[in-house]
Amino acid sequence: MPQSHMNARSEEAAGSCPRCAADAYLTLFQAEDRLGLSNGRRFHIVECSRCALIRLDPMPSASEAASFYPDNYWWKPDSSTSGRLAEIYRQLVLIDHAHFVTHGIDRAGLILDVGCGGGSLVHALRKRGLKAFGLDPAVGAARSAHQRYGPHLVCGMVPQAPFRPGTFSTITLCRVLEHVPDPIGLLKGLGRLLKPGGKLFVQIPNAACWQFLLLGKRWSGLDAPRHRIHFRTADLEEILEATGFEVLRKKFFFLRDNPAGLASSLCPGLDPTLRHMRGQSENAGMRLLKDLTFFALVVAATPFTLMEAAGAAGSTVMVETVWRGAS
Repeated sequence: MPQSHMNARSEEAAGSCPRCAADAYLTLFQAEDRLGLSNGRRFHIVECSRCALIRLDPMPSASEAASFYPDNYWWKPDSSTSGRLAEIYRQLVLIDHAHFVTHGIDRAGLILDVGCGGGSLVHALRKRGLKAFGLDPAVGAARSAHQRYGPHLVCGMVPQAPFRPGTFSTITLCRVLEHVPDPIGLLKGLGRLLKPGGKLFVQIPNAACWQFLLLGKRWSGLDAPRHRIHFRTADLEEILEATGFEVLRKKFFFLRDNPAGLASSLCPGLDPTLRHMRGQSENAGMRLLKDLTFFALVVAATPFTLMEAAGAAGSTVMVETVWRGAS
């Protein structure tokens, strides 16, 4: 059962809730780093006693947080059989992301993908004839994306992004908001980059999903210590509305994320992305066998994740919002 804590722990300082600033919280459990970059350290996952927002506590400093990300913390295909097959799969499963984003937007306007990583979504949008650009604070990710897809992917971060206010008609923020210590500040910064009536699409792991309920600290969506805040859908909607966005649509299933997330929770040792980021040494045959086994597990996980999403409790949620302006 969770233990109640008030204010600071005796052994380390506790931070206040980034949404309501309360100091009281419940410790749900301790989680380990799935990438093994933290020397066996355990991280507290806590729930605010006032607003129920789930977060990492204490929040790491900027310099400490940087050490939790490997240099290859984004997808970069290689020329091996496994790499080529994985890239084909990723391009296929990005179709529903691109379709959700392109429905009902200003197709003549500029699109910005914040936290673009290797640039896959930007590439998928540009293949549809859209004027999409990517922004990522990681130099390696931006360089890799630039080399693969061209000069429309740059290194930078909000609010120091090299764009004028009101530049974009659409911004996408996929699997980024959970990484930042100040989500309210980030959303306000994105609002300034949007034209009046512009669209913002936000995707996050959904802490109200069945997977988290069933698996607890084994749920891959926690990804401590890189994921600092764990939003439920209701949390996300509230913080968006508080920063000037009106929620229009929600989607709880994406083929790229939901089945693969469950497969990774159940068998992290088979997850190709985790193995890649861990730098595991594998011969070509073993790598292909593990990849195919993981793919079979993804297929087997799909029916459950579809049912989960049908109950508005998918392990990821993407929302379409329109910028109404800060109050």
